[in-house]
Amino acid sequence: MVVLGIETSCDETAAAVVDGERRILSSIVLSQLDEHRVYGGVVPEIASRAHIRHLDGIVDRAMREADTRYVDLSGVAATAGPGLIGGVMVGLVTGKAIAASTARPLVAVNHLEGHALSVRLTDGIEFPYLLLLVSGGHCQLVEVAGVGAYRRLGTTIDDAVGEAFDKTAKMLGLGYPGGPAVERAAREGDPARFDLPRPLRGRPGCDFSFSGLKTAVRHAVAGLTDGVPGTRDAADLAASFQTAVGDVFVDRTANALKTYAERHPRARRLVVAGGVAANGYLRRRLEAVCAAADFSMWAPPPDLCTDNAAMIAWAGVERLRRGLTDPLDTPARARWPLDETRPLRSMNEDGKDTP
Repeated sequence: MVVLGIETSCDETAAAVVDGERRILSSIVLSQLDEHRVYGGVVPEIASRAHIRHLDGIVDRAMREADTRYVDLSGVAATAGPGLIGGVMVGLVTGKAIAASTARPLVAVNHLEGHALSVRLTDGIEFPYLLLLVSGGHCQLVEVAGVGAYRRLGTTIDDAVGEAFDKTAKMLGLGYPGGPAVERAAREGDPARFDLPRPLRGRPGCDFSFSGLKTAVRHAVAGLTDGVPGTRDAADLAASFQTAVGDVFVDRTANALKTYAERHPRARRLVVAGGVAANGYLRRRLEAVCAAADFSMWAPPPDLCTDNAAMIAWAGVERLRRGLTDPLDTPARARWPLDETRPLRSMNEDGKDTP
C-alpha cells in the first residue's frame, strides 16, 4: 500500500508518500515563516495564496523523490480540516483532483487524527493509548481506542498552549515562531523571578486554560521599566512562563493518567504529539509524571510533531486498511473535533455546519 498525503491546514505546504510498511518514501515541507514573520503570526490569506503557488510543485517533488508513479498509489489522503479554511480548501481540492484523475480513492483526513496516529508511523505502538495533543490551535487529552475511535477527556476552555507561546514571544520581543524562541530564551532565564499563575492546577478534571497566564505575562511586561523587556527580563519571563506551562501540564495530565488507567490498566502509554511536543523542557516534565504513574511516554521526532504530510499519508494508510474512504464532494471544515472524525456529508436541518 502506497499513499500520497497532502497537508495545507495552516502555514506549511506539505506533501509526502508513505507505504504500509511504515516507510516514509518522501516528505517535503515548505515553510512560510519568512512570509508571516513580519506580522508576528499567520495571516490566513497570505497562507492560502502561498499554498496555491507552491502545492503542485511540492506534490510533484514528493512523488519524484519517492520514485512513485501516480498509477502506483493505493489512495490519496488530504487534510480536510480543521484549520484555516482557505488553506484546507487548496489541499483538499488538489487531493480530489489527483484522486479523480487517477481513479484512486480519496481519504479526507482530520488533521488532528494525523497527529494522533503519527506515533504509530514512527514506533508502531498498539492501541489503546492516551494522547496529549498540544499545538498552536489545540490542547487536549484524548483516549485513543483505535482509528476513528476517540474519547476526549479534557480540552482547553479558552486558548491553545501553542498560541500562548506565540503571544508570549511577541510580548517579549523574541520573534516568530514563538515556541522555539521562548524555549531558547528560557534556557538562560530564572524561572522563579516572576510569580505567574497556574490556571486550573489542583482542580478536578483534565481541562486546560491559558488565557489568564497570557494576561499575567502582559501585566509583568507592563510592570517593567518603560514596559519594555530587556534581554534579562525576557529570559526570566520566558523561563517563568514555560515553567508555569510545565506545572499545568503535569497537573492536568496526572489527572488524565489516573482516569485513563482505570479503563485501561494494562495499556499504560501516553503519546505526546503536536508542535508543542517538540519542546524539550515540556517533554522532560511529562516523562517525569509518566514515570511516577508507571506509564511509558512516546512522542514522534520533532520534525513529525510539527505539521507535515507524512502523518496525513499514514492516517490515509490506516483508514484505507479499514475500507474507510470519502466521496469527492466531501467539504473542507474549519472546525472538526477529533472525537467526531467522519467528514461532514450534509448540513444540519437548520442549514448549519455540524460543530
